[in-house]
Amino acid sequence: MTTRLPDFPWDSLADHAAAARAHPGGVVDLSIGTPVDPVPDVIQRALGAVADQPGYPTTHGTPALREAAVGALARRHGVEGLDPVAVLPTIGSKELVAWLPTLLGLGPGDVVAIPALSYPTYEVGATLAGATPVRLADGEPPPAGTRLVWLNSPANPTGRVQSAAALARAVAEAREVGAVVASDECYLALPWTAEPVSVLRPEVRGDSLDGVLAVHSLSKTSCLAGYRAGFVTGDPALVRSLLEVRKHAGMIVPRPVQEAMTAALTDDAHVAEQRERYRARRAVLLPALTAAGFTVEHSEAGLYLWSTRGEDAWDTVAWLAERGVLAAPGTFYGPTGDRHVRIALTATDDRVATAAARLAP
Repeated sequence: MTTRLPDFPWDSLADHAAAARAHPGGVVDLSIGTPVDPVPDVIQRALGAVADQPGYPTTHGTPALREAAVGALARRHGVEGLDPVAVLPTIGSKELVAWLPTLLGLGPGDVVAIPALSYPTYEVGATLAGATPVRLADGEPPPAGTRLVWLNSPANPTGRVQSAAALARAVAEAREVGAVVASDECYLALPWTAEPVSVLRPEVRGDSLDGVLAVHSLSKTSCLAGYRAGFVTGDPALVRSLLEVRKHAGMIVPRPVQEAMTAALTDDAHVAEQRERYRARRAVLLPALTAAGFTVEHSEAGLYLWSTRGEDAWDTVAWLAERGVLAAPGTFYGPTGDRHVRIALTATDDRVATAAARLAP
């Protein structure tokens, strides 16, 4: 099975990481979007509150967790009318992304359509299921035989935000070929210069949730990457089928993490605070990159600055590593990323300021 998978992209950064670490001030690692800020106290308290419960947790999640997810989507993103029964907690969003084609019963002969530039796990998930991943250019409809279409707005790696009209067209085209739509919305709460829209809004999915799923992560907005906390919601029938498979497979979010998720989804103050931290870091890095001769494209939302010096991506990675800054080459996300690098906002204020100073002409 593993022989069919691509190499893990970040392994190929080892030499450049070593060069960046050799810088006199050490490395500023902006290559990966892992949170660096403390887990909010309200979430830590919730995690410990049920640490003494010895029984198995429910795969479907507690009713309070599912209600909290519905409430958060309504307050934060204007998504109304969801049934809490159609919310399913996941062990972070990455495992759901990787296993969704398999959970949906896809296999050889089925096509999984992914954006031309996209999170590598979309392709990995298709490969694990034995399906065929196909990269679509912007606005390109999925081909016949497509069973699953991945959408991602705000996008990783580009930070691009698609309009409600563009997302609605994508949903309609997927439905025309009988494909499920899965929208990865883990950056939805991090807008900068454009306002992202959930696929679950009526102006996108129409009068029905049929065939539509939204995948959410608490890693970025609540600093819960270490907790592995996410959920999927949308079409009640699809969520019900996913639940049945996951119950058999033991794919269960631990009970303390469910409690922490409930707290995170109920409290909006920490989300706003975290968003402002990232906004401030972006305000330092973006002008520093521009002054250093980079062009930053898209990047209207999310945790990344999609940047180019007009050269091969690996040359840019090497240029940055010489200055003690580590970035991810755009080729990690698809062949058309070969002249860009992805620069993350996920470093402390001090390290972001250090990176900006090192970029100074």
